[in-house]
This record gives sequence, C-alpha cells and structure tokens, in this order.
Amino acid sequence: MSAVLPEFSWGLGIEDTFIPQTRPGLRPLDEYELTAHYRLWREDFDLLAEAGAQHVRWGVPWYKVNPAPGQFDWSWMDEALDHLVNKVGCIPIIDLMHYGTPLWMENAFINHAYAERNAEYAFAFAERYRDLVRYYTPLNEPMVNALFCGRLGQWPPHLEGDDGYVKVMLPVCRGVALTEKALRTANADAVIVQVEAVEYHHSPEPDLAEHVEMEQAHIFLPYDLFTGRVGAGHPLLPFLERNGADEGELRWLQEHPIRVDIFGVNYYAVSGGMWRKGDDGQPAYTRGVTSAQLGNVLRMVWERYGLPMILTETAATGSIEARMRWMDETVAQVRQAQADGIPLHGYTWWPLFDMIEWDYRLESGPLFRYNMPVGLWANKFKVTGALNAWAMDEDGAGQWGPHYAGLDELTRERTPLVDHFRAYATGLR
Repeated sequence: MSAVLPEFSWGLGIEDTFIPQTRPGLRPLDEYELTAHYRLWREDFDLLAEAGAQHVRWGVPWYKVNPAPGQFDWSWMDEALDHLVNKVGCIPIIDLMHYGTPLWMENAFINHAYAERNAEYAFAFAERYRDLVRYYTPLNEPMVNALFCGRLGQWPPHLEGDDGYVKVMLPVCRGVALTEKALRTANADAVIVQVEAVEYHHSPEPDLAEHVEMEQAHIFLPYDLFTGRVGAGHPLLPFLERNGADEGELRWLQEHPIRVDIFGVNYYAVSGGMWRKGDDGQPAYTRGVTSAQLGNVLRMVWERYGLPMILTETAATGSIEARMRWMDETVAQVRQAQADGIPLHGYTWWPLFDMIEWDYRLESGPLFRYNMPVGLWANKFKVTGALNAWAMDEDGAGQWGPHYAGLDELTRERTPLVDHFRAYATGLR
C-alpha cells in the first residue's frame, strides 16, 4: 500500500519538461537529459532525504516509456521508483504530463486520438505502480500548456493566436478528464493533485476592473473546463465560441467533470502583474508579483473552488540571500493562510537542483549558458573544449552529437539553501 502524505508536507520538485520534438531552429528540451538526471537519478533522490523532503513532484517522460502506440518500456521507471519510495522513503506526486507528447503522436495535442492515448498511458502506469504511487497530476499547468503550444507557437503543434489556443486547450482538457477516470479505475486509492500556474492580475484603476476580471478568468479557464463549470453564463463562453469551440466538445466537458482532490498552486515572481491605462488609453500590463500577493492567490483559489491545496511550486532566481528571503516570505504566507482557515497542506520548492531555461529550445548556445540558478543544489559545468552539443546544418535543422560535447560531467553543488529548507521541513523554523 502506497504511503499517505502527512497533514502538512514539505516537498521539492525536479524540473521535468519534455518537448522531444525538433524542427528547423528548435532543439529538443528534455530537462532530465539536459540536467543529467538520467545519469544522476540515484544521487538526486538521495538529496531529497538530505534536504528533509517528505514529498517530491517528479515526472514521467511519456515519450520514452511509451515509444510506440500501445507499447511500454518501464525498465528505468521500475528501478527509479523503487529507489525513490523504498530506499529514500520520499512520497512521489507523479507528473504524468509535463507539456510534451510522444514522438509518434502526429500533431501532438490536436491528434484525433490524443486524449484516449493519454488515458491509456495513465492507466498502464497507475496499474503497474499502484503499490508505490498514490498521488497524481494528470497534466501540469494546462493553461501554460495551451499557451506555449497553441498561442505562442513554440511547442508542438506550433499553433498561434486565440484560435490555436482554443484548438489546443479543448483536447488538453479532454485528456485531463479521461486521465482522471483512468487513474481511479486503475487505482481506487489514487489522489488527484491537479496543478495550475495561478497568476494574480490586479489594477489600482477602477475603470479596469472588468478587464482584470476577464484576464483572471483566462487563468482559470482550463480548470473551469475540466471541472464542468463552463456553460451558459460563463464569462469566457463567447470567447470559446468565437474561436471555434465546438458545442459538442463543451457539452462533453460539462457532462464529464473530473473530481480534483487537491488543487496544486504554482506561484512565482512572474505569476501575474498590474494593469494600468497606457498613454493611448488602452490597458497596459507590467508583469511581476510579490511574495505577499501569494496570500491573495491562495484565498482566490479557495473561494473559487473550495478545494484543499498544496503550494506545488515556488522559487526565486537571484542570489542565495534573495532566494532565502522568497522562501521565508512565501512560507509566512502559507502559514497565514492556514491561520485564516484555508486548508493548505503542503509547500514545494521548485526545483531540487537548478534547471535549464526553456529558451534553450529556441536558441543555439551551449548548454551551460541556460542554467537557471533556482535549486537547493547548483548545477556545475566544467567547460573544456568545443561548446556545441547541438550541430545545426545549413538548412537550420540539427542533430545531436555527443550530448555533452565540450563539457565534462555535470555535477551538483550544495548551497546554503539546503539547510534553510531542511530547517522548515524538520520543524526547526
């Protein structure tokens, strides 16, 4: 029987974005590959214990474990999960989907069979690991997923604009719905921790109140869709219909709402911002929020959905001191929310060790230049020679050479953040 989280759980995450597809000018983005987690996973899991983490948000590279339709390769996953759960004793909250689809899935999220294949994979995983895993995130940050895949065109299927955004969002939400059902069928004890990047939009100008309300509604749109809340009277129903949402798709989501057990809140200094009127009289946006505004976000989610919560991601970049300050201030907001009666059951610093910035996919610089210093442990690169781990040809396409061409083996370096986090996790702060 898989373990149950404590009443309040201190956790860490391991960045697990998987966008394995390439196209001219775009490199694959597999964070486990780029941070050497495939090589260092035992050591990385042991670091969780050293930091005192009780849970870890950790993802499955769907494209690797499901290399062909209906075929699964669990060999690495078997070994890794056994070590994590039975040796380290850390409870996993499994990210089944962290943005990417398998290479064989043509057109990614708009593939006609995406949602069913997603559920098939989820069922296979949950059935195999029901003695090790209880907590699942069907799909990490559906709003961000639809943004990068459907509106910005950076990730497959590379659609752009509001029309593309809706085209991606609807099958993503259908996939979440079918996955939730598949998980509960495979494991009656499954707990659904559905995670979203919750942005906080605000304005000091009363004339912009309606605009801000609509911006905030967009942040919650995927959650509203797969929990069956989008029907007549929803403020964004006209937006969906105007951009091609099929009445049958919307009705299906209303009729098949998922049951979320825990709302996972992801919150950073870039999670929202302020609106003011610009010189032209139109709304102008300045991105950036404070640690103190996390309290507003937690209350907003509680009042909207009435669900227990875990802060599933937070962190800051910058100096060690700045990151410590963000940790202290966000922990204080969590404790205040609890004192105010909000059922908040966990805190997660993301990530355990530094991650690679997503711009790596869009550019051609050497790997170490994209290291983002946010982890309790730092990634240390020793540069020794030529710096091209990715070789572009004259048409702008590319292929992998030796993955760490020009780089000695990446290692982890402990920072003072480890002891700072551990003091919280062990009750010393």
